[in-house]
Amino acid sequence: MSHPVIIVTGASRGIGAAVVETLLTSKEAPRVVGVSRTEAGLKAIEEKYPGRFVYVTGDVADEATSDAVVRKAIDTFGHIHGIVFNAGVLEPVAQVANADISKWRQLYEINLFAPLTLASKAIPYLRTTFGRLIFVSSGASKSNYSGWAAYGSSKAALNHLAASIAAEENSLFTVAIAPGVVDTRMQDDIRSKFANGMSSQQLERFTNLKKNGELLHPGVPGEILANLALRGQGDDLNGKYLRYNDAALDGYKN
Repeated sequence: MSHPVIIVTGASRGIGAAVVETLLTSKEAPRVVGVSRTEAGLKAIEEKYPGRFVYVTGDVADEATSDAVVRKAIDTFGHIHGIVFNAGVLEPVAQVANADISKWRQLYEINLFAPLTLASKAIPYLRTTFGRLIFVSSGASKSNYSGWAAYGSSKAALNHLAASIAAEENSLFTVAIAPGVVDTRMQDDIRSKFANGMSSQQLERFTNLKKNGELLHPGVPGEILANLALRGQGDDLNGKYLRYNDAALDGYKN
């Protein structure tokens, strides 16, 4: 029996690590290719799941990394059945009047052009497996946050990319998922590193979410993303943008 083969970007921590863990403990026994800028954490997963998890280290914004990921999946496991596009950055956080355009370009390379590049290279293989492309979006793609124009606009573009692939590729399943406000390093940075670039009301909101224990564990959206990569289907979801807690996703919770 052929096991599903799933690629996960940003796999070393946070939501990406939760996706990997959910996949590797699922009944479908998938093979997983993790992608991260650093090796930290990935080696331990490879040792824990020998023969089932392999990884590529590299900058997702570098086209060579996408080439290496696709090659690793095909050379090691023979197929690609799904991709979870999780890698992303929030910086720069600054008002448009103070925009550093070079930093905007860097963000777009990671948040939009990297998933576009990997998707383009993987789609020929995904067509043969009726594959699934799961894009990690953000509520910021639909809401306005002072200082978050770069991030929010890149995620809005990612939503449109997902919808476009769904329109173009009849044999594939594609969806963009906003994971909610999750207890990750990005949230740490929002409350500290990026505090000066945000409004006081926004900062207070995120600070209170942490203080009151209301941030989501990465495993909450992680299991939904993983299960969508394994068995996502249906015209009611294909090409759509959905929040992690949308009732339409209840069937993808463990």
